[in-house]
Amino acid sequence: MSGVIDGQWHRLDPKTIAAMSALVLAPLVPTAGFMLLSGAEAQTLLNTVLIWVGADVLITALVAIDWWFTWYRITADRFELRRGNLTRSHRWIPRDRIRSVDLTSAPSHRLFRVTTVKVGTGGQAGDSSELKLDSIARHHAESLRQELLFGGASTSDTAAASDADSIAAGADHTIARLNPAWFRYSALTLSLALIVWGAIGSAVGSFSELLKAVGFYDAIADTVLSMSLWMVVTAGLAMVLLVGVIGAIALSVEMWWGFRLTRERGDTLRVKRGLLTTRSVSLEERRLRGIELSEPLLLRWAGGARLNAVATGLKQKQEDRQPENKTLLPPAPRAEAQRVASAVLRERKSPADAELRRHPRAALRRRTTWALVSAMPFVAAAAVAATIGWVPIALAAAVAVVTVAVAVGFAVDAYRNLGHEVTDRYLITRSGSGIRRTVTLQRSGIIGWRITRTVFQRRADLMSVGATTAAGCSIYEVHDVSTESGLELAEAAVPGLLRPFLERP
Repeated sequence: MSGVIDGQWHRLDPKTIAAMSALVLAPLVPTAGFMLLSGAEAQTLLNTVLIWVGADVLITALVAIDWWFTWYRITADRFELRRGNLTRSHRWIPRDRIRSVDLTSAPSHRLFRVTTVKVGTGGQAGDSSELKLDSIARHHAESLRQELLFGGASTSDTAAASDADSIAAGADHTIARLNPAWFRYSALTLSLALIVWGAIGSAVGSFSELLKAVGFYDAIADTVLSMSLWMVVTAGLAMVLLVGVIGAIALSVEMWWGFRLTRERGDTLRVKRGLLTTRSVSLEERRLRGIELSEPLLLRWAGGARLNAVATGLKQKQEDRQPENKTLLPPAPRAEAQRVASAVLRERKSPADAELRRHPRAALRRRTTWALVSAMPFVAAAAVAATIGWVPIALAAAVAVVTVAVAVGFAVDAYRNLGHEVTDRYLITRSGSGIRRTVTLQRSGIIGWRITRTVFQRRADLMSVGATTAAGCSIYEVHDVSTESGLELAEAAVPGLLRPFLERP
């Protein structure tokens, strides 16, 4: 038995207590600085510091108590975690069910060289399928990960010898690593810009009194009054765009700096990333059921894409301001995403790049109809505004024409993106306009079918065929395919699965 897995009970690293204390105290410095700048009284400042320090002492004491009563051990058969005093908890995971060991190190943890370890079984049961050690020494965490996943070969405790063995055996293979030029694609990721704008709005609300005290609002009001309306609108839009772009790039740098996707021991994918908070996520290939190529509209126009895994046991809940665990590649050139997809699936060419079958013209009519219906409220509002005299008739007509044109454009684009194909190993489906998604799903991972036909689809002889699976989003649909083609693809993808439920004329 190795030194890491010795069957003995161990405590978490005591530096965990100091890390939590530092995390609580960290906001005190900027808060005190802002209070000084806003002209707060000395007594108010002193009271704030004393309350903050008192809260830190209380929280640190609670963490210390939790640390004292938390123990873990690893035997040849299972991984155990015991914690609590008044309310005790003793949980364990059989070692043969362990499928992932993920490492996370926040800035406060990195300061004290400790790491949080999450050990999971790959199940969908949430907390019941995961044990968390918060936290242990960094080198010990890496050793623990190697032991639990690979049974004791390459660990940080025996780095010199094991690294040489790993290189000689060709154990780890790098599939992709970060190219700093990819960060330009982050500027076109609207979700990151929304996070930045939300954070700025929250900060302005929190420090409103300080901004008022230093004359920030008065300076903005004077500037706006000295400019014409069109200049104010133009400058405002430019500022919002610039801040969003710079913030999105900065946020992407924090999330993806040092990114590396590797294949370890021939059967485990590992994603390492992070600038301030470092993360390591593992995915066994036997849990992989396919891949998803995600192309948001702006990113697609620039020739970029993201790559996600379709796998069992990945959490659907996304961490705050962090990519989901299923993400295998950050926004990057589409050609690179296709190359990584082929490497992950062990194919010579990415199945997601295959020529797909087009869908009936009736699918275009459905999308055009819904687009026109969606545009009607805006057209009606423009007509009412022109009738009342709020806006010129020409402007109202222009708004109506542009709205209809944009809606129809999205409808045509959504139709052009529709497609599907069944290959020897995969079911491939593509759909979406705002975010175009191409899913490559292993046929062996399909466990059922869901056939959907609305009233309007029945009139147009269309249906949506959903392939159900134990991985990813649980169901992946082929939208608005003809009835005959839909049944044919279901039979071709998994022969015999749908046949007992069909009514023969």
